[in-house]
Parts: sequence; C-alpha cells; structure tokens
Amino acid sequence: MHLVVISIGRLKRGPERELSDHYRERFDDIGRKLGFRGLEIREIPESRAGDAATRMREEAAAIFAAIPAKSVIVALDERGDNIDSTAFAGHLGRWRDQQVANTIFVIGGADGLSPELRRKAKLMMAFGSATWPHQMVRIMLLEQIYRAATILSGHPYHRA
Repeated sequence: MHLVVISIGRLKRGPERELSDHYRERFDDIGRKLGFRGLEIREIPESRAGDAATRMREEAAAIFAAIPAKSVIVALDERGDNIDSTAFAGHLGRWRDQQVANTIFVIGGADGLSPELRRKAKLMMAFGSATWPHQMVRIMLLEQIYRAATILSGHPYHRA
C-alpha cells in the first residue's frame, strides 16, 4: 500500500520541514519491511480566492485531482474522531492486508476541508479539539504514521 499525504500549503525550510522529513524517512526505513510501498508528500498551493467557500471549492478540486482511483481517503479535520495510536495502526494494517492500493491523508488549508471531501473520507480524524496550523498537523500525522509502523512491527517505540 502506498501512503500519500496531500496538504494545502507548503512547508518552507526550517525546523518544521526538518521534522517532517525526519518522520517520513523513519517510516520509509520500517514501512517497506511491513509491505508499505512508501510515503509521499504532495503540497498543493493555497487558493487565492477572495472568499472561504470559493477557496475550499478550489482546494478540494485540486485535492481530488491528486487522488488516484480506488484510494482510501483519511481526512484530518477538527470534527474527526480522536483515535489512539493503536487503533490508527489497526486501520493502516487492515487496509494494507485488504490490499488497498493507496491511503490518502488530506490536510486542508486555513478554511478546512470541503464537505464533499469529508463525506468521501473513510476515516475522519482529529488531533484533539484544538485548532492546529496545517504545518503542525502534517508533522503530527507523519509521527503517527511512523508510530503505527512501529506498532505493526512490534517495535517498542510506541510505548515511549
């Protein structure tokens, strides 16, 4: 299974980019041994539209264009479920075992994700009820993906 994080906005050089790269590389090391075909980050520019509804629509169109057919979509959304790391690992392991080709994680921009994207998501998850900058959400997601791989492999990292 190939994992793809599609995020509105881009990380510039700096500590956020370094931490994002760190967790992605750590996942690549362990993920291939577990049957994952890699972890890709796709950055989509923020819409410059003047109103929130149009921005969300334009960003959703760009996100949908980047999602391959027959993909599982996971939406990162403040209204999503707060699932623990073990349950998250269970979802990834189950989709891998069901031979899902792609699991796509979607992180919206400042206005969030369109209702249509949220409806198409197999899983909507949140990192608590607080609102987080999309850069931080990406880092937390990548860490949880890496942590899920360690759980699936039986590595003790997840107890840290």
